Amino acid sequence: MKWKAIVLPIVVAAALLAVWAGVWATGAFHESAFPSPLAVARGFGEEMRSGRLLNDSITSLFRVVCGFLLAVGVGVPGGLWLGQVLAARLAFLPIINFFRNLSPLAWMPFAILWFGVGDAASIFLIFLSVFFPIVLSTMAAVANIPAVYFRVAEDYGLHGRERLTQVTLPAIMPQVITTLRVTAGLAWLVVVAAEMIAGRDGLGFAVMDSRNGLRTDLLVTAMIAIGLIGIVIDRVLVQLTKIPSVRWGYDR
Repeated sequence: MKWKAIVLPIVVAAALLAVWAGVWATGAFHESAFPSPLAVARGFGEEMRSGRLLNDSITSLFRVVCGFLLAVGVGVPGGLWLGQVLAARLAFLPIINFFRNLSPLAWMPFAILWFGVGDAASIFLIFLSVFFPIVLSTMAAVANIPAVYFRVAEDYGLHGRERLTQVTLPAIMPQVITTLRVTAGLAWLVVVAAEMIAGRDGLGFAVMDSRNGLRTDLLVTAMIAIGLIGIVIDRVLVQLTKIPSVRWGYDR
């Protein structure tokens, strides 16, 4: 089965590439409207030789990692607290849902006013896009832990930190990891959008700069890089599902 997971996506990608080349060969598109695969390949080589694609990728990844880790570091403990304390959940859940439903890009004017154009503004927007879903998912996971888990923990004399590390966290981690994968993709989308609107570097800025320069080959190159890096980010987070203490949640 492992070879199928490698070969089948390659076959699909090759088929899509063949369709792309075939449609372009019919003359349905002009180079200025949509580039040919060969033009994109040349553009990719140009970007790699200049180092711009690598620099933009590193810049965008840096922003995503900082904003994402900050949101996880605050959101998971916050969700644990809300999931265990009913009064806190009743008090804060409405306001959390309110901010969760606000588009992170609606904060763009304030982000620029407060932090200027650069890393801090993008990190702030990524944090907002990821923090609230993580809090809600962690809270729901904790609140839905079967009570029998805690009764068994009491029978074994587990309290405080031991109950947290040996019962609560293993019970919620499958759901939390799934949320991390979803929100990591969301963070990647937000950083690209933020860079397109108010960026001076990064892959989002590369997309807009290519469009403004009428370089559709470089535009598609940046789009391909965005998609591939998104896949890599997800594959990295998938490795968390292989941790022995949480693997049970995916093997059922």
